[in-house]
Amino acid sequence: MLSSFNPATGELVGSVSVTPASEVPVIVAAAHAAQRSWDSLGLMERASRIEGAGALFLERAEELGALLTAEMGKPLREAIGEVKSCGSGLAAELSSMADALEPEILEDARTRTELVHVPFGVAAAITPWNFPISMCHWMVLPALMAGNAVVLKPSEETPLIAQAYVDVMNEVLPPGVLQIVHGDEKQGRALVEADVQLVAFTGSREAGAQIMASAAPRLKRILLELGGKDPLLVLDDADVAAAARHAARGSFRNAGQVCVSTERIYVHRSVADEFERLLVEQVPSFVVGNGVDPETVVGPMINEEQAEHVRRQVADALASGARVLAGGDMGEGTFVHPTVLAGLDHSMDIMRTETFGPIACVVRVDDAEQAIQLANDSNYALGAVVFGRDEERASRVAHRLHAGMTGINRGVGGASGSPWVGARESGYGYHGGKAGQRQFAQARIVSRSR
Repeated sequence: MLSSFNPATGELVGSVSVTPASEVPVIVAAAHAAQRSWDSLGLMERASRIEGAGALFLERAEELGALLTAEMGKPLREAIGEVKSCGSGLAAELSSMADALEPEILEDARTRTELVHVPFGVAAAITPWNFPISMCHWMVLPALMAGNAVVLKPSEETPLIAQAYVDVMNEVLPPGVLQIVHGDEKQGRALVEADVQLVAFTGSREAGAQIMASAAPRLKRILLELGGKDPLLVLDDADVAAAARHAARGSFRNAGQVCVSTERIYVHRSVADEFERLLVEQVPSFVVGNGVDPETVVGPMINEEQAEHVRRQVADALASGARVLAGGDMGEGTFVHPTVLAGLDHSMDIMRTETFGPIACVVRVDDAEQAIQLANDSNYALGAVVFGRDEERASRVAHRLHAGMTGINRGVGGASGSPWVGARESGYGYHGGKAGQRQFAQARIVSRSR
């Protein structure tokens, strides 16, 4: 059995049966059998079937949100909101996906070409624990709409909410179209090595590299959203108060367990004193506690191993000359309190390796050029943010950053229809928007003379 424990209390939340790795090929074979009839339904019928799940997620948001908080730890209101995100706007999402996957006609003087988007076959979706229901939805939905069958392997940290997600979806889906495999990296490897044609994964850079290597012999399609070490640049003309608010939320929300957390902050010296003061003032409002307590803003880390990783990074930085400006209580067990550090440099591990914890790391810079150089001094390139009142100047800075997504005076998320993109070692392929939705299908062309 795979047991799930509440990270805030250590209490058992529940258990699921571990899927024997030897059964994974059988599950994938069943998915292939179900996929053929699923594909034959056509785009609009698939959308109609899936749309029925929207009302179920909304009706059960409080129940599922409570399970999510118990299993993962985030504040209950955020957990309920995460569940609701799977239901609200589902019809619009499905419509967008249908538009993205409709056949297109391309013509010139001599040739008429039909461009179609067909399913790969069976998609393996391997999802993380930090957004344990919305990330399932993020991968399963476009894969199903493209006509694939899906085998989901959720994180072993949050199997119960993932099982609940699959149970809801299977109330509206034909048998075998969506199945779930429970376990750890052993089951994950077995799934990647099975007869799947697409692997969509969100998680660490190291695990992503292993998946890429496993998929290489058969040239399987892969979509990888990997780690980040996102920089925030505060220019000399920035709205410092707004930048400090963004830095606090970006560093501390979800206990820092967000792929686009603010992990490095580069502040122009002329505004650094004010920025640090305003950032420090934000810290007390991020109350740490059990996610079920109404006043809690920052819940526990997912487990003690992750909490110890954060503690080691902070201790190493302090031993090398960093200073605590606020917080500094590294707590015990799974609770780590929001902390602001200064006096850092890139020789320290906390400035180079993903932290995934509630730590704000502030570095003073002499000018925008130095900020750009330091921001780009990383193998990661997921998101970045630039704060500056002169938005044309801030835009020039933004375009020089090595990031898949950059926000100016705001977060990294783009306008409706924008993809979610990682560059360098933060991603391979991308999700979201029509461009991302099409990555769950194989493009083919059929041409004839006019």
